[in-house]
Amino acid sequence: MPVAEPSALEAVPHAEPSADKAGPDVVPEAAPRSVRGAAGRTRGRRDLAVFWCVNAVDGLGSQASGLVFPLLLLDLGHGPAVVGVFASAAALAGVALGPLVALPVDRGHRRRIMTGAAVLAAVAMAGLALACLRHPPLWVLLVLAFTERLCATAYETASRGALALLAPPDDMPRAMANLQAGDQAALVAGPALGGVLFGVGRSLPFVVDAVSYAAAAVGVLAIRTPLNAPDAETAPMARDDGGTAVAGAPADGTGSRRSAYSGTLRAGLTVVMRSPVLRLVLWWTSVASGGLTLLFYTAVLVLGPAAGGAATGGVLAVSGAAGLVGSLLAARVVRRLGARRSLTSATWLLLPPCVALSVAGGPWLWGVCFGVICLVLPVVTVVLGTAAVLAIPHGLQSRTGAVFGAATAVTAAGAPAVAAVLVSWGGSRLPAAACAVVLALLAVRTQRMAPAVLRSLKSSGAGGACAPAGPPSERGV
Repeated sequence: MPVAEPSALEAVPHAEPSADKAGPDVVPEAAPRSVRGAAGRTRGRRDLAVFWCVNAVDGLGSQASGLVFPLLLLDLGHGPAVVGVFASAAALAGVALGPLVALPVDRGHRRRIMTGAAVLAAVAMAGLALACLRHPPLWVLLVLAFTERLCATAYETASRGALALLAPPDDMPRAMANLQAGDQAALVAGPALGGVLFGVGRSLPFVVDAVSYAAAAVGVLAIRTPLNAPDAETAPMARDDGGTAVAGAPADGTGSRRSAYSGTLRAGLTVVMRSPVLRLVLWWTSVASGGLTLLFYTAVLVLGPAAGGAATGGVLAVSGAAGLVGSLLAARVVRRLGARRSLTSATWLLLPPCVALSVAGGPWLWGVCFGVICLVLPVVTVVLGTAAVLAIPHGLQSRTGAVFGAATAVTAAGAPAVAAVLVSWGGSRLPAAACAVVLALLAVRTQRMAPAVLRSLKSSGAGGACAPAGPPSERGV
């Protein structure tokens, strides 16, 4: 679900590629923006728009099929336990795969991995669509869906860091809010589209997802801006608040391949652990991911069999519409209230919907409560996402992002199975009450951590994007 893991990147203006570099996707040291001409700025705006379209199209297909696959399993006679165990297994596999993909991404293979993963996912979804034309055995469905999930993990891991290479620091909050708006627009249209298509034919939502993956692959290839940061060995070192350098990779290049991999992967974790800002992002995203994923699967398991795919998709579409409104307003809210007040207020506002669902039920209430949650979440994403983007050097983008991805996946991995167990024991109210408790603890912790952490970010000179600011830049997606 939703919070999806804001990536942690350092945003600096990218420069034109140098002719003496080994490949077209290698970015030399960043140059001042004044060095870039009008053609470079135009290309940057165009590539940012392409990246937005890629993100929105991919999200549309994923939302359409993501809702339908659990409904497909239930419709074929498999119980909630199968749905929950599969979702948990796929999430745990993503935990293992993410860090392995992050290293070659940071070593110069971002575009190739994004394109290859999108193509393979398109093939898997096309195979799933063909399988649905008959009554396929369970293992065929699970293998194809599992393949798509692994490809999606690889794509998401590789895409972390792309935004920092396409948008300058002063435009980062608005660019991130625009991406959130695209995600929410996909959440509006995707579930409703998937539910309607599933009613017409089981295979149609997966056809849409296959086409969206193919379009994403073409879009990534169409981006002209180099998508790779300098290699970790040559990139600036991250520093903690005390000024201590954090190496991005082993300096001498010696040792076994395994030790080289483990050393470079540890670098991302080291950066996170030494930065109060990134620790706050890690804490918030991992805890919220588990709680909200629990709530999401509760809605699917409760509303799916009772109300059908169209009603379930309608509930999620309503919440997506609220999220779209929230995304359009998020950057303005953060500028008006400031990062600290926006973050703490939004976290507390997540509680009332969960409390309401713990004492009542029904599709309309689920739609209203999900709508409130999705209206508030973009504010959190803009604050934490922008803060994280400014905290890490380019050479550690994907590896540090893999730390966030792994943490959120671990907490979310058990949520589907837990939702299935709690729904079996106490219906929809028990999971909602559990989610309310989790979010209450998160709100208390955020209230204590946010003031000092975001103040230190502002004082370090990186907080301009999170603090109240003047009018937005003329550039946009």
